[in-house]
Amino acid sequence: MLKSLLFFLRFFLFWLLFFFVDRLIFILIYHDKLTTVPFKETAATFYHAIPLDLSMTAYIAVIPLLSYIFWLLNGRKVVELKWISIYNLVLVFACSVLSVVNFNIYREWGSKVNAKAMSFAFNSPTEAMASSASSPIGLSISLLILLFVIGFFLQRYMVSRKLSFTQSPIWLRAILCVALLFGNFLLIRGGLRGSPITQSMGYFSKEQLLNNASVNTEWNLISSVLASKMTKNNPYLYLDSKEAENKIKDLYTPTKDSTIHILNTKRPNVVLVIIESFTADLTKTLGNEDGITPHFDTLINKGVFFSQIYSAGNRTDKGLIGTLAGFPTLASGSIVKWPEKMQKLPAISQSLLNNGYKTSFFYGGESEFDNYKAFILSHNYQKLVDKNNFEGNNMKTIWGKYDEVVFDRQLNDLNKEKQPFFSTILTLTNHEPYFLPGTSKFGKADNAAKFKSTAYYTDSCINAFLTNAKKQPWYKNTLFVFVADHGHSLPKNNNEISSPQRYHIPLLFFGDVIKDEFKGRQFDNVGSQTDIAATLLSQMDIPTKQFTWSKNLLNPYSKPFAFFSWDNGMGFIDNKQCVTFDNVGKMVLYNSNDKNVDQTSITLNYAKAYLQTVYRQFIEF
Repeated sequence: MLKSLLFFLRFFLFWLLFFFVDRLIFILIYHDKLTTVPFKETAATFYHAIPLDLSMTAYIAVIPLLSYIFWLLNGRKVVELKWISIYNLVLVFACSVLSVVNFNIYREWGSKVNAKAMSFAFNSPTEAMASSASSPIGLSISLLILLFVIGFFLQRYMVSRKLSFTQSPIWLRAILCVALLFGNFLLIRGGLRGSPITQSMGYFSKEQLLNNASVNTEWNLISSVLASKMTKNNPYLYLDSKEAENKIKDLYTPTKDSTIHILNTKRPNVVLVIIESFTADLTKTLGNEDGITPHFDTLINKGVFFSQIYSAGNRTDKGLIGTLAGFPTLASGSIVKWPEKMQKLPAISQSLLNNGYKTSFFYGGESEFDNYKAFILSHNYQKLVDKNNFEGNNMKTIWGKYDEVVFDRQLNDLNKEKQPFFSTILTLTNHEPYFLPGTSKFGKADNAAKFKSTAYYTDSCINAFLTNAKKQPWYKNTLFVFVADHGHSLPKNNNEISSPQRYHIPLLFFGDVIKDEFKGRQFDNVGSQTDIAATLLSQMDIPTKQFTWSKNLLNPYSKPFAFFSWDNGMGFIDNKQCVTFDNVGKMVLYNSNDKNVDQTSITLNYAKAYLQTVYRQFIEF
């Protein structure tokens, strides 16, 4: 009977080897990011991965274990297990596909495949295909075949397809069954320790890539899916709740309620341009890049420019909510997934509609993607134009209409609109896979070149839009606000997900409604994308009390700071310091002033208080 237990030993060894190969390929793909990491530390990844690999293998072993127990108690002497091969191969294929997806997700998002990525794939398959179009197809297919072939041969020679039982008392078989169930449960749970196993079991290094490599991909996905359904408990409890609330209150309470009035009118038309992936690194002004955004850099010298602005998060859904609702990100989650909560957020469009504005939203893609449409229509945008409102298939990418087509549509509609109006446009051409309607300015050698080319194209579209808008009677009474939805690792390709530069974006107020003495003025205090709501509305003397997470950037007494987050990570930056922190590994990933221990503690506690408090409010919605 005990000899039959070799079946499980071989079964577990097979999956541990498969996960080893998967992890090795992941590290080899991103080896260029590990050139300064000692080999010993890289090798340690495989050791620290064992607990999560065992846990995932124990999950996979549940069905074979139950089958084994059935036949053991049944009294059979020999059992054919040909179905095990089919069971394993199906799972090997699924895990291989998931691994390839993970390789590409990590390249684009800086995080492992998670619930958000799977939701993206199932709920928006067309957009998911478009987003993956920039992935190296040949490499992806090769890796898929390689993983499956390795899995096929490993299971062929390692996994038993026949069980032989020796005669033994029923009580002994019963004890063995209980022991096996309990042992498998312990492996799933991670032992008898007080808390069950988490991703942090795989965290061991200051190098995030190694931590992500250590965490089992399949286990991480299951955990992410389960966590995404949890909205009753706050996973970010760091400080006493009262202490956290007081810190946030202190951040958002200026020493004096004041505003620098930069406009010559209280009721201008407002055109808000949210530019896809328009990171600060694209501009000459902030990124020292020549020739990518020549028109935007020219506008900076004629408008009011905020040079130290940071996006709320790393995806468009977070940037849209941050810009229009002044609401921060939630690290591991996004409020757009809960429309009933999202509807409770305030929005610039609501405030302006209540003050006599006509409101409209223009987007060349599918507005139902990531619940954009739910937010737009529930927050008093009177008109929504998306790709379904354009005729013909010309000037169209996988994502939707090219930017120039959407800008032209917005211009034509605004010419017929009653003033004052508030109109928002969300661009999309600067999104992977970086397709263009014409010649690529910087070529197509790699994604960085393509990215610069689409950014150059969008910059030219903005210039054409403003050139044509100047011919319209409403132009002289219009404020144009330009901001990115989020930052990007490109074009420099050296900004990790935990780097503050990854979130650095431009914010520009432009138009004839700006007083002459402020044209060309630059404000250098740190601020957030979420501050646009309070800043804009304060210029119109419209109350901003409902925007509790937004501060007035043009109040000289506002405290300069910004909070940003990504999947289970967060950052806080002010004029003194920037600290980013991993909520799983409980470690500081970036510190602009690590020699000042006291200041680091203060900055980090602000980050913890911020995420803890905003998540509490999210739960209460």
